[in-house]
Amino acid sequence: MEPNKPVRVRFAPSPTGFLHVGGLRTALYNYLFAKHHDGVFVLRIEDTDQSRKVEGAVENLIATLDWAGIHYDEGPHKEANHGPYVQSRRLEIYHNHARQLIERGHAYNCFCTPERLEQVRQKQIAMKLAPAYDRHCRDLPTKEVRDRLNGGERHVVRMKVPVSGETSFNDFIRGRVTIAHKILDDQVILKSDGFPTYHLAVVVDDHLMEISHVIRGEEWLSSTPKHVLLYQYFDWVVPNYAHLPLLLNPDKTKLSKRQGDVAVEEYRSKGYLSEALVNFVAFLGWNPGDEREIFSMQELVKEFTLERVGKAGAVFNAPKLDWLNAQYLRRKPNSEIARVLKEELKKSPFGRKEYDDEYLAKVVEAMRERVSFVKDFLEKSPYFFSAPKEYDPAVVKKRWNSGAGIRMMKLSDEFAKLQDPGKEDYEAVLERTADTLKAGRGDLIHPLRLAVSGMGAGPGLYDILSILGKDETIRRINTAIERLK
Repeated sequence: MEPNKPVRVRFAPSPTGFLHVGGLRTALYNYLFAKHHDGVFVLRIEDTDQSRKVEGAVENLIATLDWAGIHYDEGPHKEANHGPYVQSRRLEIYHNHARQLIERGHAYNCFCTPERLEQVRQKQIAMKLAPAYDRHCRDLPTKEVRDRLNGGERHVVRMKVPVSGETSFNDFIRGRVTIAHKILDDQVILKSDGFPTYHLAVVVDDHLMEISHVIRGEEWLSSTPKHVLLYQYFDWVVPNYAHLPLLLNPDKTKLSKRQGDVAVEEYRSKGYLSEALVNFVAFLGWNPGDEREIFSMQELVKEFTLERVGKAGAVFNAPKLDWLNAQYLRRKPNSEIARVLKEELKKSPFGRKEYDDEYLAKVVEAMRERVSFVKDFLEKSPYFFSAPKEYDPAVVKKRWNSGAGIRMMKLSDEFAKLQDPGKEDYEAVLERTADTLKAGRGDLIHPLRLAVSGMGAGPGLYDILSILGKDETIRRINTAIERLK
């Protein structure tokens, strides 16, 4: 890093749909690096491939970054001196720089038709050669080029890659990287539709936006020599590069939709907390060098360095994400979880009834050690929101014996005598009733749990009773006696 040069980094996605978790990691690492160095985090929208552009993707992207707590300093809707930050609004800039390259002898107009290019490609494949442009238009006479341009002939602009030698650059993560020019193609940098390709646009934009560090995915590593050459052709300073390791499935294949969710929005809709997902993604390639696993965003900013990002692919361990989500959920105040639970209830079959905040906070307290997601409150303890409509057959067979109905009837009568009971009151009555009936505590506890919840397991029985209240508890006992007799 150049001394005294301010850190400016960018996240530059294409608006082609949802945000991939790999994109979230790239955005996060750029954000953490910028904030660690008191720098600037830029959001740039790379929409030069108009055929893949999805309506509404930019707005969705910004909303998803906001949800994750990754807030950019410059970008769409936050215009500054380096805008505009959407590439389709910068076409004149790219045209000017393409002309500069042609004038300097570092680029040329290519008039080859798609049909000719396909013929060349098939011939190279037949000869077992790597398909590449054969540089047919590289040295056309100046007059011929001028005449064909004046005639309106369709063309692209290609950069001139040296036919021999090599290009090297330093990468924060991979060290010194050297690639021979003979394996590089004369890349198209300006398409026939007037839009630049990634290679020209990214170099021009990174320079004009004064990007100091380019932190991006490993898939761009092989393109970097072309970018370095373009910097040299323009006589510009090459930025610092850091290419992040691939994200992998557990079987070590590249993370893809075929083996599970890859969009951040999918994790959000499934109830993952943003703090948990960000913490998890931060560890996909980086580690703090100690045993700590749970970090706030502020702690990540403080600890993050590129030196601690590894080269090896990072395995996406979904169970670890679930564990992290549970840890974050359990650290939240009951009242905060209750607010989210109330919104979840509105979308559920239980949404017809209104639940007050105090009631939901009690449910949260009873269940918080048993859930990993807010939706688990509904799936694992539906009895807090609706009386059981059926009873677990296995539990009925094991716990509801011939005398259970009589014992539950006696217990219901004793509960009816209580005035505004709490947990201790229910427990005392149950123990007293067991003694009266000369029965074991379990002979009452197990059928009572079944009667009020329909299940054989869950939080403390007396917690359930105190949350449901006396009247609802008695009503459920009596219903169970009638249905299970």
